[in-house]
Amino acid sequence: MGLRCAVVDDYQQVATSVVDWSGLADDVEVVSFGEHFADEDALVAALDGFDIVVTLRERVAFPGSVIGRLPRLRLLVASGMRNSVIDYAAAEAHGVTVCGTASSPTPPVELTWALLLGLARGLVAENAALRAGGPWQSTLGADLHGQRLGLLGLGKIGERVARVGLAFGMRVSAWSRHLTQERADEVGVERVASKEELLRTSDFVSLHLVLSERTRGLLGAAELALLKPTAYLVNTSRAGLVDQEALLAALREGRIAGAGVDVFDSEPLPADDPMRSAPRLLATPHLGYVSRANYERYYGQAVEDIRAYLAGEPIRVLGPA
Repeated sequence: MGLRCAVVDDYQQVATSVVDWSGLADDVEVVSFGEHFADEDALVAALDGFDIVVTLRERVAFPGSVIGRLPRLRLLVASGMRNSVIDYAAAEAHGVTVCGTASSPTPPVELTWALLLGLARGLVAENAALRAGGPWQSTLGADLHGQRLGLLGLGKIGERVARVGLAFGMRVSAWSRHLTQERADEVGVERVASKEELLRTSDFVSLHLVLSERTRGLLGAAELALLKPTAYLVNTSRAGLVDQEALLAALREGRIAGAGVDVFDSEPLPADDPMRSAPRLLATPHLGYVSRANYERYYGQAVEDIRAYLAGEPIRVLGPA
């Protein structure tokens, strides 16, 4: 029996067409799954009998309870070089090699600005009104030039967001627990002493931090209350950085001008989730890394990972952070 490879959560059904998988055809049968599996039982049932699984970012969790129920699994390829939802110890214990791929910071930077600009100029409301024959001009746009952009996090993505803000003529400030003055000077932004100061003084706030036990719930009700009523919040990083109930309350009560959100506690977002109907919210279905170039990178390197594994020389092997 030949090897079988499952590509999971291929929502757009493009994984097998954006790159050439034909080089594996003699050794591996590739099967793409477009639906999201709702629970572990459904996932295990679908992947039973597969030797290789290719998963995109952190869409699907692979805890020990899943890995232990997939006796044929030998290779797990995850896009990106960091994945917090894979149990690496369980993978090692069951003889499963985990490999990653490169990932570009450019797509999430561009989506961050799409959300921020969409919020600032009321694009969703204005487009809906124009299409429906509604009022001609119903919003008053927020200017970017001269306004303060506050960044929570100044890593690879945060730095690029900062440089775009500076190009717009914005005053850019940043904070994170480990941000140094040297790093802030390197990017050309102001380093503030605390997240509270950043929240109080910013007109636009954007999050660019890794989710960890230290950053989970970084912005709760008390922190959101520090934002100006004219301020906008953008989160393209991880939903867990922000208390979702507190954010919903701030939006419903009009305590902030709006929020742009690309990440959610539960994905895909349930049909009845209150985030779907929240006012002052511009939401996208976790599109941050979803671009043609990034998919070509992910799946092209997934093919490379599989070839290398079959040759007995795995590459881009991942383990605990």
